[in-house]
Amino acid sequence: MILVIGGAGYIGSHTNKEMSRRGIPTVIYDNLVYGHRESVKWGIFEEGDVADGNRLDEIFDKYPIESVVHFAAYAYVGESVNKPSKYYNNNVCNTIKLLDKMQNHGVHNIVFSSTCATYGKPKQMPITEDMPQNPINPYGASKLMVEHIMEDYHKAYGLNYCCLRYFNAAGADPEGEIGESHNPETHLIPLILDAASGCRESISIFGTDYPTADGTCIRDYIHVTDLADAHIRALKYLQNGGESGCFNLGNGKGESVRHVIDVVKEVTGKDFIVKEEKRRAGDPPILIGSAKKAKAVLGWSPVYGDIKTIVEHAWKWHEDKKY
Repeated sequence: MILVIGGAGYIGSHTNKEMSRRGIPTVIYDNLVYGHRESVKWGIFEEGDVADGNRLDEIFDKYPIESVVHFAAYAYVGESVNKPSKYYNNNVCNTIKLLDKMQNHGVHNIVFSSTCATYGKPKQMPITEDMPQNPINPYGASKLMVEHIMEDYHKAYGLNYCCLRYFNAAGADPEGEIGESHNPETHLIPLILDAASGCRESISIFGTDYPTADGTCIRDYIHVTDLADAHIRALKYLQNGGESGCFNLGNGKGESVRHVIDVVKEVTGKDFIVKEEKRRAGDPPILIGSAKKAKAVLGWSPVYGDIKTIVEHAWKWHEDKKY
């Protein structure tokens, strides 16, 4: 049985569905601060906070947990700059509590939700796992700290881990049962879809003078169901005695902000106002990840790599949001 921490969130809920589809029993543990109870349609749901050590003991005592997949984290970059204490306490201190409880209960495998934000502003593309990690905000720093902690726990206590560094998670369940729903929403594709559906007056492009083909930022978008598949592969890899380590998860190709807007217009058949604003501080011109290691070691490749498919699935969910 797999304990999915933060399994009511965006990526966690899609991973839970994919596990259920493959016959893997799950326990979903989430405090529902950002997650949605409605997204947990598979497995057993237990409400609770990672900060609550007694509640974690209850869960490990109640269920035959073999491995943990850990999604629970605060993930708003801007907020992390203004409230670093909130991010270090939740993302780092609470993860240490989880790792200690795992050790106490004899659970030694964990797949951890990390981020490309650990790299900061890389000097070359595509980004590979061995490049320097110099995060430029507390969110990225908190994830990097946990990566280091897991390496130390591996050496000292025999913890087996896979840290998965996502690029831009996007899209929704192809069947439309679950999808992306953040409050506040900061991700580009749902914000553009809000403009297409009339929920927003316009969408803004921040910076049109970057050294890219159309002057707008380029990002690597990865379908959330492909991310779910990667977590399951990482889990099986660890269960089969695979070596602990970190893996990038991306498509290996970039899409510009302007191109994504054009794709949304094509998919939805809607027109909307696009405003051109000044650059935002700290936005790198290009972020593209190499997932060659994940493909070689985990046997993982994106199935839904086309940006049009990602937008189509997101729009299907957006038109009939259930939460």
